[in-house]
Amino acid sequence: MSSGVAVSDECKSHFEDVKKGKKYRYVVYYIKDEKTIQVESLGERDASYNDFLRDLQKAGESECRYGLYDFEYEHQCQGTTESSLKQKLFLMSWCPDSAKIKKKMLYSSSFDAIKKALVGVHKYIQATDLSEASEESVEKQLRSTDRV
Repeated sequence: MSSGVAVSDECKSHFEDVKKGKKYRYVVYYIKDEKTIQVESLGERDASYNDFLRDLQKAGESECRYGLYDFEYEHQCQGTTESSLKQKLFLMSWCPDSAKIKKKMLYSSSFDAIKKALVGVHKYIQATDLSEASEESVEKQLRSTDRV
């Protein structure tokens, strides 16, 4: 079910800046007036995962957001001694339990629209609390898709 919420061109261009240009580490999106998905904040390339979590939650504990993050980690293939740096883009739907039902439904039903607009995202993650959004939890989900 789609909510009819449109994804702004700005969202797509900043996505390309993260994906291809490696200009930013992350982008935080929000739904403006229940009509369009807009960019709320950008994380510089040297920003940390904690910066991302802080920006994701800065609107308050009853607010939902989408967050795109270019995640990097070391990966060692089985049977080799050297490790390589992996980069994977993930898109997170952040809807805390304390958010109002109507807002959660809007963000949930609009997640498909942003998924379709941002082509090339490796993993989609839904988080309702900090344990699901933690760096460890996200890395575990991303590593589960690695070849061994």
